[in-house]
Amino acid sequence: MSFLHNITRPKKPLKVPAPVCVCANMADETAKAQTAQPGGDTIFGKIVRKEIHAEILYEDDQCIAFPDIAAQAPTHFLVVPKKPITQLSQAEDGDAALLGHLLIVARKCADKMGLSKGYRIVINDGLQGGQSVYHLHVHVLGGRQMQWPPG
Repeated sequence: MSFLHNITRPKKPLKVPAPVCVCANMADETAKAQTAQPGGDTIFGKIVRKEIHAEILYEDDQCIAFPDIAAQAPTHFLVVPKKPITQLSQAEDGDAALLGHLLIVARKCADKMGLSKGYRIVINDGLQGGQSVYHLHVHVLGGRQMQWPPG
């Protein structure tokens, strides 16, 4: 079975709210990052274990991809390893193949989601990096022109 057979399009378009709401969402995410603490179970662990429902875009034995519920772009999904790595700065040398796999899955899902004009990959790490969930995850954002600098 080919990789693309594992990917499904979301049932409804992933749309971003009006720009004012996006700014509010970003402020909310920054506030969450300021209070988030590493350790313990996370919402992503619960999604991986199917304790919380998510619209699965892709899943294999190493990772899962699903839409971000606080979308910051018309298309915004996450690629989450099933191994609960707290944050990128805590990854070990032995995680190299898994980390590479996450990026390959991100690329293939982006292709399937129609992001042929480009997309942005983001991994937040720690307090000042804006990490609000302490389970490593890759954000893939697209469907609009990205701005620079990003934040």
